[in-house]
Amino acid sequence: MTELERMGAAAKKAELILALLDTDTKNRALLAIADKLSENADAILSANAEDIKAAREDRRTEAFIDRLTLTPARISGISQGIREIVDLPDPIGELISEDIRPNGLRIVKKRVPLGVAGMIFESRPNVIYDMAALCLKSGNCCILRGGKEAIRSNIVGEKLMREALRESGLPEDCIQLVKNTDRSSAAELMNLTAYLDVLIPRGGAGLIRSVAQNSHVPVIVTGEGICHVYIDAAADLPAGAKILENAKCSRPSVCNAAECVLIHESVLKPFLREALPLLSEKQVELRADERAYAALMEITGGADTARYPGKIVRACDEDWDTEFLDYILAVKTVDSLPEAMDFIREHGTLHSECIVTQNTEAADIFLSGIDAAAVYVNASTRFTDGGEFGLGAEIGISTQKLHVRGPMGLQAMTSMKYQIYGNGQIR
Repeated sequence: MTELERMGAAAKKAELILALLDTDTKNRALLAIADKLSENADAILSANAEDIKAAREDRRTEAFIDRLTLTPARISGISQGIREIVDLPDPIGELISEDIRPNGLRIVKKRVPLGVAGMIFESRPNVIYDMAALCLKSGNCCILRGGKEAIRSNIVGEKLMREALRESGLPEDCIQLVKNTDRSSAAELMNLTAYLDVLIPRGGAGLIRSVAQNSHVPVIVTGEGICHVYIDAAADLPAGAKILENAKCSRPSVCNAAECVLIHESVLKPFLREALPLLSEKQVELRADERAYAALMEITGGADTARYPGKIVRACDEDWDTEFLDYILAVKTVDSLPEAMDFIREHGTLHSECIVTQNTEAADIFLSGIDAAAVYVNASTRFTDGGEFGLGAEIGISTQKLHVRGPMGLQAMTSMKYQIYGNGQIR
């Protein structure tokens, strides 16, 4: 038996206990985890500092470093997120429907855990806490496999959570971390069909595609985020500039950040005049199509002037399909709402899309016609988040259509079971 098979068998054993726990017991364990993280923040930060040092030695980008970094505020936010999960209704055992058939059979459909959930993720060390807490509340065990970049942070996090489980009288193997970060461990997880009920990839496009294409375990796809903000002809331009700045600059390293702005040609120059002062604060690099590039040159007086401190370059075809995860923004000019929607359909990733407009008809068309997990009118795409949607935390943003879509909270980690009550019926 391999190490992963041993972990899978231990998780299956723990699953039987976890599935029978009442809500109060699970909540007490979650509170113990939240307390343990708060009390041991220094240990987490020390391990995280080693991960950051190694990443800098590997010359990782600042956006990558941001995804990797834990701070006292972020650890406090993780603990608070776990406490918010405690306050949420327990989905397990929820009555979905009930029907009495003509033969007297009573057919009840209830919500149940998925079982043992695996996750393969990359550089964000907060992921293990979100996944573990949501799985615990929803009655699932989890096996987590992160990347080597955050391994020190993840090891400390797993140790603390398992201590809290043990002190709460629950099996530690409800939460397990794969410490082997070689590709072989990811490949084995994809084939751990005897133990895993579902596998969730969370990270860049390459990781997600690899898991979706190669896994024999059922996969819930959490997608890359090539998110667009469309500035309509009827947009409130100052508001649109603030929405774009927030969507791009508040945290560019996450999947709900905007990567491309589409601007109606009738408001191209006035909108750019509103947006450039805001984007200049972070020196956002602009990769513009020909019309937008010409407008930017006219407004700034040239690419090398001090009137805009960021780079301004002509876009290439690859820029429309790139998740930059950095202070880089593609700028596209369109002549109509239908053209904007066609562009999003061609280049979007079904994650989050936004229209800025005061035209209610245009807003309704955009809401109905854009296929994405979250579609916004006059609000930043950065709101696509489990905490912002009232889920306490999230496992990821699902961009597929089967089982779940959008931020994955407690209900996303459940399935349904039919329970049939009879009094001797035979067929």
